[in-house]
Amino acid sequence: MSENFAYPVGLRLSGRRVVVLGAGQVAQRRLPALIAAGADIVLISPSATASVEAMAEAGEVRWERRKYQDGDFEGAWYALITTDDPQANAAASAEAEARRVWCVRSDDAEASTAWTPATGRSEGVTVAVLTGRDPRRSAAVRDAVVEGLRDGTLAAPRHRARGPHVALVGGGPGDPDLITVRGRRLLAEADVVVADRLGPRDLLDELPPHVEVIDAAKIPYGRFMAQEAINNALIEHAKAGKSVVRLKGGDPFVFGRGMEEAHALAEAGIPCTVVPGVTSAISVPAVAGIPVTHRGVAHEFTVVSGHVAPDDPSSLVDWAALAKLRGTLVLLMAVEKIGSISATLIEHGRAANTPVAVVQEGTTATQRRVDATLATVAERVAAEGIRPPAVVVIGEVTALASGNHR
Repeated sequence: MSENFAYPVGLRLSGRRVVVLGAGQVAQRRLPALIAAGADIVLISPSATASVEAMAEAGEVRWERRKYQDGDFEGAWYALITTDDPQANAAASAEAEARRVWCVRSDDAEASTAWTPATGRSEGVTVAVLTGRDPRRSAAVRDAVVEGLRDGTLAAPRHRARGPHVALVGGGPGDPDLITVRGRRLLAEADVVVADRLGPRDLLDELPPHVEVIDAAKIPYGRFMAQEAINNALIEHAKAGKSVVRLKGGDPFVFGRGMEEAHALAEAGIPCTVVPGVTSAISVPAVAGIPVTHRGVAHEFTVVSGHVAPDDPSSLVDWAALAKLRGTLVLLMAVEKIGSISATLIEHGRAANTPVAVVQEGTTATQRRVDATLATVAERVAAEGIRPPAVVVIGEVTALASGNHR
């Protein structure tokens, strides 16, 4: 048992001499971690792979283009032997033993005085796994642990000392599997989650019982506007030392008012992290079988908010200019104003028979798609009882496929 047991330790190699013999595929895999550790790396090999050569050209390692010579390990703290010359490997290993330099031999684990663990990293945590003679199992265990840390399925609460902080997390279009890995991990670490109605609700059911979930739509406004009240809630919980996640549908900065929240937090002196999300403007058409661009059909797409009618003085959209574009128009929050929007586009030159697709509750189990033309879309939306959230796609790309492609 003791013969196969390795004592685990983390080597701090910054500025310390490390000698690597050989510059093939094994060295190519091992060098990046040594470089990241700040080691003073001496690479000894007559030739090298293109990737290793690039590291040398970038000054990340010092490459001596020759074979191993006795004395190469003088002053070294750590050595990595990766050549395909058994005699040179044995001689170098003997020198390392004589000089008491910890040495890894890629060709003979039993002759090594050190083993390289399967390593992975996630948010400042290094996972290193050793299983003796079974490197595949080491890699599998490492992958499982790192993935669990990244997606939050492996609970590892922080003992936070960074002070107040808020994460603005884009939850994606609705399907809980479409949140980013980082977003899911931050949710798993949260004490308080302030959630939008359009966020991935299924993720909230996975949170531990101690997590306080606040429905942003139900925050009492009092003398504050809705957004101002949300900002105040984020600030209040962060200042109380809680780990706060603001969970938003889609992407925080695509019609999500995320920048308003970031500004409010900055004014209160609270750092925030923005975690981009998968925007419904692209993902919802995609799962409905609609590419927003396609070779020979559309070389551009434009995403527009349709919550303000074209004739409203507060509208910031140049609808006349949009009507003249040949590419795809993607409208968000446009169900209620689709009649006036379609009429305005036709008035300014967009063909009345332009294909239109409306996808309601995209990426969820209740997703449905309604097809029409620019001239008939308002009537079809009313007849089918389409309601928000829905994405409207205008352009020839909608004719490329039809039906539910989830």
